[in-house]
Parts: sequence; C-alpha cells; structure tokens
Amino acid sequence: MNNFSEIVMYTLKKYNNVLKDDELNKFSEYANLLVEWNKKINLTAITDPENIAIKHFLDSISVFEVLKVPKRARVIDVGSGAGFPGVPMKIVRQDIKITLLDSLNKRLLFLDELLYSLNLNGTIIHSRAEELSRKPEHREKYDIAISRAVASLNVLSEYCMPFVKVGGVFVAMKGSRISDELKDAKNAIDILGGEVDSVNKFYLPDGSQRNIIIIKKLKETATIYPRHGSKISKKAL
Repeated sequence: MNNFSEIVMYTLKKYNNVLKDDELNKFSEYANLLVEWNKKINLTAITDPENIAIKHFLDSISVFEVLKVPKRARVIDVGSGAGFPGVPMKIVRQDIKITLLDSLNKRLLFLDELLYSLNLNGTIIHSRAEELSRKPEHREKYDIAISRAVASLNVLSEYCMPFVKVGGVFVAMKGSRISDELKDAKNAIDILGGEVDSVNKFYLPDGSQRNIIIIKKLKETATIYPRHGSKISKKAL
C-alpha cells in the first residue's frame, strides 16, 4: 500500500470509524483511480488524499446521517461526474440499486472502469437528464434522486424531480449559501409536485459547511416537465 492510499484510509477511519476494512480498501482504490484518470480528463480539482477523503468521500456518504435510505432503494445520481455521491453511497450500502447519469461520455468511461475495479453493480447511462426522465422506464421510478451538481436549486429540481416516484425524495447536496436558493426554488418545487421536508446543515472535518436539502415528492410531476434544457436555463421555474 502506498502513502497516498494510507492517508485516504487513515482520514476516513479517523472521521468515520464504522467503515469496514473492505469499504476502506474500495475508497482507497477509488482515490487512486480518480487521480490517475484525472491526468487524462478533468474529473476533479481536488487531488490530495486527505481532501479527496473529506470533500468527496465523507461528504458523499453524509447523506446517510440525515436520510433513512430503504433497503434495495432505487437511487439515481443526476450529473454524477466522477461518481459523487452515488459511488461512495454504493460502497457503504451495496444493497441499493444505483444509476449513474451523466451527459459526458468521457466521464462514463471512468465510471465504467471504476465500478468494475471496485466490483460494484450499477447502471451507467449516457444521457441528458431532461431527456432520460421522459422515458417510461425512468419517469417517476426512483425512490431517491440525488445530485451534487452546481446548478441552482430551482434548475436542479426540474432536472431531478421527474425521476422521483410519489413518496420518494429528491436530495440536493449544496454548499453553505442556500437561503436565497431555497426562496427562489419554492415555486419550482411546488409546481413539480414536491415540498421541502428538511434542510440539514453540517460541517465537514475541515470546517467547510454543507447543506443537504431533502424534498419529498407529494404528487406526480406534470407531463410538460422537464422542459428542454435551454428553456430550463434561460427561464427557471
């Protein structure tokens, strides 16, 4: 084991001592693959082992602290990128059925090798969210839609809510400044059939603040949503 891997595993164990050895090993392999692939394609600006462990891995699995995820829940990670938060969630909860969605094929090639190397089952889909959620096999079929994407909450809601079945939740993982986003997204969330269930503030070990917003799906999303991506970005709900 190299020093890089040791730092990743030490950091994870220091701040989450319930992780099993097999899970720690998978996170170590994940970090190594992330840095190696990052030399070829832009996956992350964070490449040192301690910050990968804190800002990617611990941040991703923090959702389990605030959300009770049912056994064998069907989860879609919208705009998965380098696999956050979907792959770390799968590492610690291998019973969940994870779908990783991204519109850039280069990132999907990385995710494909990642799942294979970590011996994890998952579905990888190359598509735009607004197109995939119109397909019957994905429309309102997921217990949880989750995203760490940088889009504003009103925009992100239109991309994610159509995937969630009634009674399920959309989970938005955001940074520290969310009060204005919540106000701006209230209309969109209501139109799309949801309601903010909770806003959970917490701090990562390095002191950076995060918020996990849980939006419950109360009714079906009208078939006119999501709109085309250009309309979503130009005129958010």
